[in-house]
Amino acid sequence: MVDINLSINTDLAREILAGFIKSEISRVGMTRAIINLSGGLDSALSCALAVEALGAENVIVLRLPYRTSSPDSLAHAQMVIDQFKVQSETIDITPMVDPLIARDPNMSNVRKGNIMARMRMIALYDQSEVFKALPVGTSNKTEILLGYSTLYGDSASAINPIGDLYKTQARQLSRAVNIPSPIIDKPPSADLWADQTDEKELGFTYEDVDKLLYLLVDQRYSPLEAVEAGFDKKFVETVTTRIRRYQFKRMLPPIAKISNRTIGYDFLYLRDWGT
Repeated sequence: MVDINLSINTDLAREILAGFIKSEISRVGMTRAIINLSGGLDSALSCALAVEALGAENVIVLRLPYRTSSPDSLAHAQMVIDQFKVQSETIDITPMVDPLIARDPNMSNVRKGNIMARMRMIALYDQSEVFKALPVGTSNKTEILLGYSTLYGDSASAINPIGDLYKTQARQLSRAVNIPSPIIDKPPSADLWADQTDEKELGFTYEDVDKLLYLLVDQRYSPLEAVEAGFDKKFVETVTTRIRRYQFKRMLPPIAKISNRTIGYDFLYLRDWGT
């Protein structure tokens, strides 16, 4: 197996990512950030970076439990709130979610989870108007590449400071910014149903898939070269299929072209041209 080192310079990463948050939020004429705080590592890391960038007084977080949510999720989110001294709101999404779920007694867990994720997005954007704060994303590079997110749900945000960090790198940076250890050490989970974990649902570990993704994406290995580097062929096929299948989640909806200057094709407005 080829040696793959995914460690990062955490001091430099903190400086770059905090600078990104500050510049992107100020670029649109705002000063505050709002984040859905799930109790997991990724949202905790985005919160910590936003505090570094803007100050705790300019960061608002939301706890958005459903009736089946793990009590640990609320408790771990509270650890982050207490440690980083950010303002918070807790909104129970159960009364908003259950009427839609009740329409279909045979609804799958995936459908229920998608409804919860999109309701949390609605709450995030609603409260962003209340607080005049820009929604900050919490999806890491591994999730984005694998399509392991709900479109217009947990993937929705105005900016994303951690989307170029693989999950293992996000864990490393979380230690550097002093995210509480119970959050770092627990199995990653979207907490959408009882005993759900990311790795159980995906069928492989983040540590293994991050190494493969690094070769396929960052080092531009072909699938065959990844197999030759020591990865199981079926594993490589599973991961490459997911990357290809979920490309649509990584882009804005394509627009059919009928004019000379179509948004996204010919009209590419650089944000650097103005605020």
